[in-house]
Amino acid sequence: DARVRLVDWQRLILRENSDNDGEKLSKVNAFFNRMEFVDDISLWGKEDYWATPVEFLARRAGDCEDFALAKYFTLVAMGISESQLSLTYVKSLRLNRHHMVLTYYRVPGSEPLVLDNLTSEVKKATERTDLLPIYSFNGTSLWLAKQRGRGVMVGSSQRLSRWQDLLQRMPKGLLETNHYVQ
Repeated sequence: DARVRLVDWQRLILRENSDNDGEKLSKVNAFFNRMEFVDDISLWGKEDYWATPVEFLARRAGDCEDFALAKYFTLVAMGISESQLSLTYVKSLRLNRHHMVLTYYRVPGSEPLVLDNLTSEVKKATERTDLLPIYSFNGTSLWLAKQRGRGVMVGSSQRLSRWQDLLQRMPKGLLETNHYVQ
């Protein structure tokens, strides 16, 4: 089953040649939202573990960070610029807990779209009044949230130890080519 999921992931990346970012966002969100939510303690025996997309797909389960990270790496592999994507920590007011989503900015300063494992729909940030942004980051930068925008840049994402650990565990060669599945 894990092999089938990994092959399906590869097909998603290689066959999606649409110029329409909205279609890519919807397909990627739907693909990963089929996985099961399982907290890190139950799945990995650790309080907080950020799985690589391969680990996430192999287990067919993960927590909110794993969903958001898999979507991020997949969209970058599909040609969406890293500068348009942010991994965003939020407080889910509905769940009353911290949560991670992926946000997409069509152009700098635009209202982001939110990809979330809690909903199948990709929605505008203003439609997600249940989420309170805290901070966001991508492969290069870190921002403190300021309302629903990207916020104030406070440095490099290298400051995030879990992000650095995840990058170290990514399969060799995938980051250099911007193709996370070969």
